[in-house]
Amino acid sequence: MQSWGDLTKLAVPLKQGLAFIKASLYSSWSTDYEVWRNSFLRKRLRISLWVSLGVVLTVIFLTLGTGSLEQKLTWSRLLIDLVVGLCLLTCLALLKTPLAYRFPGLLFLCFSLSVILVPQIGTAILGIATPNVFTWTFAFLTQATIMPVRWPLHLLSQLSAPIFYWGVNAAFNLKVDRQIYTDVEMNLYLFWFCFICNLSVYLYERLQRSEFIARREIEVAYQKLELERKKTERLLLNILPQPIADRLKQEEHTIADQFPDATVLFADVVGFTQLSSQISAAELVVLLNSLFSMFDELAEQHGVEKIKTIGDAYMVVAGLPTPRSDHAHAIANLAIDMQKAVDRFNVELNQSLSIRIGINSGPVVAGVIGLKRFIYDLWGDTVNIASRMESQGIAGVIQVSEATYECLKEQYLFQKRGIIQVKGKGEMTTYLLTGKQSLPVISSLPN
Repeated sequence: MQSWGDLTKLAVPLKQGLAFIKASLYSSWSTDYEVWRNSFLRKRLRISLWVSLGVVLTVIFLTLGTGSLEQKLTWSRLLIDLVVGLCLLTCLALLKTPLAYRFPGLLFLCFSLSVILVPQIGTAILGIATPNVFTWTFAFLTQATIMPVRWPLHLLSQLSAPIFYWGVNAAFNLKVDRQIYTDVEMNLYLFWFCFICNLSVYLYERLQRSEFIARREIEVAYQKLELERKKTERLLLNILPQPIADRLKQEEHTIADQFPDATVLFADVVGFTQLSSQISAAELVVLLNSLFSMFDELAEQHGVEKIKTIGDAYMVVAGLPTPRSDHAHAIANLAIDMQKAVDRFNVELNQSLSIRIGINSGPVVAGVIGLKRFIYDLWGDTVNIASRMESQGIAGVIQVSEATYECLKEQYLFQKRGIIQVKGKGEMTTYLLTGKQSLPVISSLPN
């Protein structure tokens, strides 16, 4: 007997395997999340660019409305705004190229350069060294609210603003007012403004990632549930016909239907009891399963309904649960094919089995009874007579009742067996089905 320590050691590889599967799953989801995040960034970047273009146009109209066109400063501001607008339009055009799909973060930074660096260069050309804090914060707020992904990109954009400010002023030999460094109020304002923007982006992205993974887990769970539902559906259809299964799923508790015209077939393997004493139980089950599987395929081909197997007996019916006018013909064709299948089975497996088949036609009652391990079954005098046709038949022969004979006599070949004593029914005339009638050959058409 294994000790608890041994069982613990055996559990370690299992835990490691589960951890590996979980890690692989989350790795796949992380890759999917990156794809989703890039797509989200591209969509939001397009919105940000259009919003920024609207802002630029608003500033241009405001400049035209309040400034004098004769002043050099007014024209300079208009030129700066037009250059910013052209940069934004260029970013919009790049969004439609493969560059946007491979490097959406690069376009994010291009957007930042358009609204931060270009105005800074323009004001430096005009000899103005004062930082435009309003433009910076407006850009940072736009990025944080419309594009709340990849907080490092937001931080990089924010750090670039003062770096560009110092670099551009140094390049144009402009003196920066030292009061900017000592303006505690402005510096604290910028710090906390950027901190809050980055914190908001970070928290939002964590929430989005958690929701994305949760959605994927729900999708996987739903797929598993759907797979199990399909398995259950297949199992149910292996037990019950489709219309009956549908009625049970609609919580119809009592199912019992009267069918005035149906044909029932019983088949029994002759010599099966003797064979069971010659081979092992496992071999016997395999043999019987192979034979009945052939019968199942034939039943499906002929569109008849298998009801059940009882030991080495096989029961099928035609004409229900969906009524059909050729129910007797379908069963007759099945019976002939079953005999041929047994012949092939004997040749392939070197056996000498034969089947005894009985058929009867008439009204039956069909339904489902019970709460557990229920089956779709048949009742009525027609079923009993069909069973007697088989049990009191001849090995290797198809015996039918007079009712079935009347349905088939025009298209099938029969040999009259005569009157036999049927248990529980008395004397009955029976017939042996030997095959189909061949169609007459038409030599010529009438004039």
